[in-house]
Amino acid sequence: MDNSPVLAQIDGSLPNYNLENTPPMNSTENRVGSDFDSLMMLRCIELARRALGRTSPNPLVGAVVVKDGEIVGEGFHPRAGEPHAEVFALRAAGEAARGATVYVNLEPCNHYGRTPPCSEGLINAGVAKVVVGMVDPNPLVAGGGIARLRAAGIEVLVGVEEAACQQLNEAFVHRILYKRPLGILKYAMTLDGKIATTSGHSAWVTNQAARSEVHQLRAACDAVIVGGNTVRQDNPYLTSHQVGVHNPLRVVMSRHLNLPENARLWQTSEAPTLVLTEVAANPNVQEMLRQRGVEVVEFTSLTPDNVMAHLYERGFCSVLWECGGTLAASAIANRAVQKILAFIAPKIVGGSNAPTPVGDLGFTTMTEALPLENVRWRVIGSDCLVEGYLKRHT
Repeated sequence: MDNSPVLAQIDGSLPNYNLENTPPMNSTENRVGSDFDSLMMLRCIELARRALGRTSPNPLVGAVVVKDGEIVGEGFHPRAGEPHAEVFALRAAGEAARGATVYVNLEPCNHYGRTPPCSEGLINAGVAKVVVGMVDPNPLVAGGGIARLRAAGIEVLVGVEEAACQQLNEAFVHRILYKRPLGILKYAMTLDGKIATTSGHSAWVTNQAARSEVHQLRAACDAVIVGGNTVRQDNPYLTSHQVGVHNPLRVVMSRHLNLPENARLWQTSEAPTLVLTEVAANPNVQEMLRQRGVEVVEFTSLTPDNVMAHLYERGFCSVLWECGGTLAASAIANRAVQKILAFIAPKIVGGSNAPTPVGDLGFTTMTEALPLENVRWRVIGSDCLVEGYLKRHT
């Protein structure tokens, strides 16, 4: 098992990298670039993470300009509609960019969107070499930026720290490939698989350090989803609990809108809230929510798949499911979840009717169980975090 840190992509900070802690490679055959190239690409990733939760539907991108072995400019893409990372890095470098090497964790774009193509900016700046972490899966780019740079006589190296670059933008890649946001199911359970006692009490299953990890995770996501029962039982905030840090859109799924009048989620000054329901459900509650600044959207059929389609149309890349077992099972069955983050606390609560993280999936044999792939784990204080991916059905 790999017990390396698995939330590095969402915590917004990294250690000061040096050649000693550059990740080891299994063989020189799999290695692209030099130790210095890896070091600079890790710096790109570090810069990119400064915009966690703010760039959708765009990817997280950082760029570094190097001249004579020294960083002369760097930047990152702060949010959709603003200049890309390469633009900020080239501005910072100024004339020093001429003849320099530019590092960027994602292939520079080669098309006109809300901003001009970065490939042309690099060519006009007179850079000599561009080192790319990964090819952009977006069909509008997809190798076109690299081809344009090479056609202009610029040396291009592709694939430096590629796995780390893909991990950074896994939600963006999923959105491009599958036309849906990446669904992440997060839950905290006891060692005997309970998320609450038989009375419904659930504060707190995990330790403070684990809860802080969840706050960081929320800060990196575009939306966080719960069901009506979670609102009634837990009355959550669903914020990042950090001053000046991004808060996701808080989403409540409730077919009948049997929701409490006073809930923390209806306080929208700190973070927005969206309630999704079915057509003509409880007009009085709808009016109450709208008067408090809560957005209400009606669906003909309120299903996890329809919700993810709606959130895709809103430009989201990553959606965190922090719901109870019934909605979690529905989200898995609807293939609205691709990634699992399970926090496990070393405590036993018992109770044959105590709620569990995932409700009935209709399985009757162990051979039907859904295995996780690419599993990692790490210990957080006394708790354990297991991360993995559900196998995609073809």
